[in-house]
Amino acid sequence: MNLKPILHSRTLYFIYTVFAFIFIHMNGFGQQSSEQKNGIFYYPDSTIITDPYQKSQCRLDVYYPKNAKNFATIVWFHGGGITGGRKEIPKELMDKGVAIIGVGYRLSPKATAPAYIEDAAAAVAWAFKHIAAYGGNNKLIFVSGHSAGGYLGTMIALDKQYLNKFKVDANSIAGVISFSGQAITHFTVRQEMGIKDIQPMIDKYAPLYHVRADAPPLLLITGDRELEMLGRYEENAYLNRMMKLAGHPSTRLYELQGFDHGGMALPAFPLLLKEVEALKKKILKP
Repeated sequence: MNLKPILHSRTLYFIYTVFAFIFIHMNGFGQQSSEQKNGIFYYPDSTIITDPYQKSQCRLDVYYPKNAKNFATIVWFHGGGITGGRKEIPKELMDKGVAIIGVGYRLSPKATAPAYIEDAAAAVAWAFKHIAAYGGNNKLIFVSGHSAGGYLGTMIALDKQYLNKFKVDANSIAGVISFSGQAITHFTVRQEMGIKDIQPMIDKYAPLYHVRADAPPLLLITGDRELEMLGRYEENAYLNRMMKLAGHPSTRLYELQGFDHGGMALPAFPLLLKEVEALKKKILKP
């Protein structure tokens, strides 16, 4: 049996069931009290931003445990190819003892690179600066998202310039968990340049361009390589290899066999929660 972190579908169904049971009962499903604040504009200089589109799109929702302290926070970026989708709080993450920040960001073609990457950084910076007011621990800020969301989260974690603009060190991120994100230059960014989606490119808008040994812990999760979108598994496999060759000690890759690009998110959520819990214990260890 191959014991590398390539998960088969039958095993995955079992793991998902076990994790779901554990997390539901550990966190008091149906009993835990939570609150939600919606539509928060996350750029700090709201008075000098005059673009109506930016003001409408750059909003976040915060779902957090009520009357709790020191909890972890997952900043969640939605998918949609950077051309569609909207901010969301995944129900699979609700009432699990963590806060979830659902982020809206500008979309192409109304906005072009690097606007939406800058939006992602601004939202994460907001979490670092404000989550303590909700009871969270700003040492436990995790970044995650599906597809385009995974790409955005990985970009701002690896290319430190984006968070630096907001006086946040990207290495302060507790962990990055990418659901089927692109590792090469995103196909929408390439489309803005007139490049076909099947013509691969690695430039400054590719997470692969920014591999480095001192990055936050990185967990890459994709669907089945034969069912995934546009070589998504292979992109992440290359990122996984390059991060390790660069000396990064904590990059891992999971392939969820039997699941396609959209379907892989459901079995990936328990893996996200498990990763958050494991890193939380490590970070808070006396």
